[in-house]
Amino acid sequence: MAVDRERVAALVRELLGAIGEDPDRPGLKLTPERVADAYSEFFAGIGEDPAAPLAHTISISRGPAPETLPSGAVMVRDILFRSVCEHHLLPFRGHAHIAYLPGEKVVGLGALPKVVDVLAARPQVQERLAEQIADTIFESLAARGVLVVLDATHECVTMRGGRQTDASTVTIAARGAYEEPVARAELIALIGAS
Repeated sequence: MAVDRERVAALVRELLGAIGEDPDRPGLKLTPERVADAYSEFFAGIGEDPAAPLAHTISISRGPAPETLPSGAVMVRDILFRSVCEHHLLPFRGHAHIAYLPGEKVVGLGALPKVVDVLAARPQVQERLAEQIADTIFESLAARGVLVVLDATHECVTMRGGRQTDASTVTIAARGAYEEPVARAELIALIGAS
């Protein structure tokens, strides 16, 4: 579902009036359309299938290099992401680190950041975002294990309330083999080395 840009612009105009501003003053005149443009981008993941980037897989045993079966995790670290907190409609951003233990299928490494992008481009909370990324990869690839670590700063923490400008939030979602803390310890150490 595409963002209704005209409706967003009208609501922003109304919001500007509600906070005591004049939406017709020169500095604000184009703000409603600018916000509509931004929201179209921020919420582009609504209605999109996060598993779509994982559709093209490679068989490990019957693929182009069956003699090079992975014996451990495949990890992509430091995936930049940004989202909008559904509680205050303020942004949060950070790094995603994803590891999966392949079953019979692997996927091109560029697909993993695309999953993050689709799921982050909706109103979110960081905890649910990590869980959704883990579920999507685990189920789509029939992986033996998945670990997702998100480390992000939230504008609702840095700009309002306690105004903790250096605070970040870390969330972890684990599936399969990585639900055991001992099994994921090595991966957590590798993420810390980034």
